[in-house]
Amino acid sequence: MKKLKYWLLALAALLFFSGISTTTHAATTVKVGVTSAKHEEWDAVKKKLAKKGINIKIITFTDYVQPNNALAEGSLDLNAFQTNIYLKAYNKEHHTNLVPIAKTVIAPLGLYSNKITKLSQIKNGATIAIPNDPSNDGRALLLLQAAGLIKVDAKKGQYPTTKDITANKKNLKIKELDANQTARALKDVDASIINSGMAVDAGLNPKKDAVYLEKVNKKAEPYINVIAAQKKNQNKAIYKKVIKAFQSEDIAKVISKSSKGASIPVWNKTLK
Repeated sequence: MKKLKYWLLALAALLFFSGISTTTHAATTVKVGVTSAKHEEWDAVKKKLAKKGINIKIITFTDYVQPNNALAEGSLDLNAFQTNIYLKAYNKEHHTNLVPIAKTVIAPLGLYSNKITKLSQIKNGATIAIPNDPSNDGRALLLLQAAGLIKVDAKKGQYPTTKDITANKKNLKIKELDANQTARALKDVDASIINSGMAVDAGLNPKKDAVYLEKVNKKAEPYINVIAAQKKNQNKAIYKKVIKAFQSEDIAKVISKSSKGASIPVWNKTLK
């Protein structure tokens, strides 16, 4: 009887510790696509969630198309690189159904130059590079309009193209490039409009180095960055844990430091 009791206790102990081992190592992986080479905020989120058995796998892309392609085909679970307006344009063009599930930051678009330091120094016939994708192209033209350099057809809303320029007193030459080429083009053009993340990756400080920086107000709401997912997966409990970890005060501090203050957390703010 004692021998049987001993073996029962041993079996119970084995099952107990086996259960602990299985639970400990059964981490869930969430693949997140980003475009910035520097993604300290996601490194910090990864560290936070690792303690809860969630493994964040960060995958870096060099353009603005592949992260959405990967999300649409299912090789990514989430991505975090784009504005809401860009996501809408991508869905329309590619007939996909990706949705924003959380706000992250707003990163003002900026006009940069190696040749000038203020708008008044832009000469007649100057060449200005802008991103060529539909949402950033329109955003860049609206930035040039806000800077007083051109005027565009108001009927085009957030999506004007170079064909919609109605006034161009300085006869500026607009050179459309892939977004990831706009910083590299600085040596070849008079000025270039560069997305904030790519400007920081190129060693620029948007607050100090931009000749002209986009204003952060109500009009900038379409340019709030988001975390995106496939629509069918948008309510997954694990994604809500990722969002909660991201939308926190400690991550806001990491963002402010790593972006040199250029990216502004907006998940708990109302733009005015």
